[in-house]
Amino acid sequence: MAYLDKFSRELARILYWVAGLSIVSMMFLTCADVALRFCVTVYHATHWEFLTPFRPIAGTYELVCYMATVAVAFAMAHTTVEKGHVAVSFVVDLLPKRVQNVIATITNSCGLLFFILIAWRSVLYASHLKASGEVSLTLQLPFYPFVYGIGLSAFAVCFVLLRDLLRSLAEVFEK
Repeated sequence: MAYLDKFSRELARILYWVAGLSIVSMMFLTCADVALRFCVTVYHATHWEFLTPFRPIAGTYELVCYMATVAVAFAMAHTTVEKGHVAVSFVVDLLPKRVQNVIATITNSCGLLFFILIAWRSVLYASHLKASGEVSLTLQLPFYPFVYGIGLSAFAVCFVLLRDLLRSLAEVFEK
């Protein structure tokens, strides 16, 4: 149990840092693209020759979409570790502790099943995208690595939910 706890927390932490780097990269890319577009606008208004080499970054929209996918997917496990998801527990908190643990066991089981399905189907879909050679329109970047990333993050959430499930089961059956 301690190994699973340590592994799930470390994996969630690594993925969380990747998500954070993705958000920072989105910010820098968007700011650079806006600044370059401004240079083009100023050039068209003033015809200053030193602004002629500046062009907007091609495929910025695609890159930001890919990075947003990474940011959202890779932050899921950390959010699960920190219990940061929205939960309506005001009724459950009024119940006895043993009943709360039974409800936690049921919700953790359902969540684990759901994320196992997400991970499994993401890997299958990514394999299909890889085999078909599906790419983005502007930059011709393949989609499948990002879908594999969604599958990886769903597996990481599975480890966290499995840890939570084992804890809630232990609390249900303790004297």
